[in-house]
Amino acid sequence: MPRKSPRILVVEDERPMARALELKLQHSGFEVAVVNDGQAALDILQKEKFDLILLDLMIPKIDGFGVIQTLRERKNKTPVIVTTNLSQEDDAKKVKDLGAAGYFVKSDTPINKLVDHVVATLTS
Repeated sequence: MPRKSPRILVVEDERPMARALELKLQHSGFEVAVVNDGQAALDILQKEKFDLILLDLMIPKIDGFGVIQTLRERKNKTPVIVTTNLSQEDDAKKVKDLGAAGYFVKSDTPINKLVDHVVATLTS
């Protein structure tokens, strides 16, 4: 029986960025679902299982901090890699304290590097 591709949930409200991540991850062999706000992310995570979540912090309805917080309260152990345009040190510390597997500033990080980190996180 063939091994299923790891499933990744991309939570990103900037559609061009969401599409670029989706295509790059699919090209790297992942199954990808995309949602555009925090509430939609929490809703799909109630129903479906993912191997990893790529989460923007500044998203509508419930921000990325709220999404991570809720996942932890639900005892959801899915690794979360945060992508953001915020580069404040305290944001990075806050998401790490909440258990994020990575923190990347979008403007400083090529998508290839992000995908490499996704692969490394899933194979570690």
